[in-house]
Amino acid sequence: MSECHLLLVLHDVAPETWADYRDFVAAVDALGEVPITWLVVPDFHRRQPLVAHAELRRRLDARLARGDELVLHGYHHQDDAPPPRTPGEWLMRRVYTHEGEFYRLDQAQALQRLGQGIAVFRRCGWPLHGFVAPAWLMSEGTRLALRETPLNYTSDLRHLYRLPDFQAIDAPGLTWSARSGWRRGVSRVVCAGLAARYRRAPLLRLGLHPVDMRHEFSRRYWLALIEHLLAAGRQPLTKIGWLDRQLSLVPGVTA
Repeated sequence: MSECHLLLVLHDVAPETWADYRDFVAAVDALGEVPITWLVVPDFHRRQPLVAHAELRRRLDARLARGDELVLHGYHHQDDAPPPRTPGEWLMRRVYTHEGEFYRLDQAQALQRLGQGIAVFRRCGWPLHGFVAPAWLMSEGTRLALRETPLNYTSDLRHLYRLPDFQAIDAPGLTWSARSGWRRGVSRVVCAGLAARYRRAPLLRLGLHPVDMRHEFSRRYWLALIEHLLAAGRQPLTKIGWLDRQLSLVPGVTA
């Protein structure tokens, strides 16, 4: 499988979710050189400011030293906008997710919150290239605000976007909804179909969440899929590693 790549992305990284990922990450590390993209929440649900957790910061420092990437993933990862007023909003903000933090922000609000997140990364001494909105939900105000930041990229479930122009790059993703047994069963069937559909796609992303790690059924699925994709020849990279590689392949352009 020449020049096909795999991005392993762990969502909702915060002090309270580190324990969920610990054993799974150790199993991935045992597979060899598999860089991981960690989506870091600066103050998860307003109760876990990252700057106050020296132990997690040290662990993430160590992951960077291994070649991993840290990405800004919202700020609170919590939808604190006024209650939904329409059926469509209720569906997106109460059924699909309660955590679409950037779904209703205007440009000024989004820019302020992005700036706060960028400042946390700078305080920790971490390089920052990308932003992913919680649940991949971005308002138009968020999109406008992102154009004003020094960030290189953002993404949703199907694409990576180079900033500031939002140049779209096909990047299909697999993810589970693992909150209940029936959701886990459906997710497995859906992901199996998508994995087959995208088996020759140049880029495939796996978007894992802490709740996936709390159930053996989903945890084993993800580890087996990673092993299968690596055996099939997919080369693992971080998001920024893959984007920089694409730029390096364009004549006259350097990353």
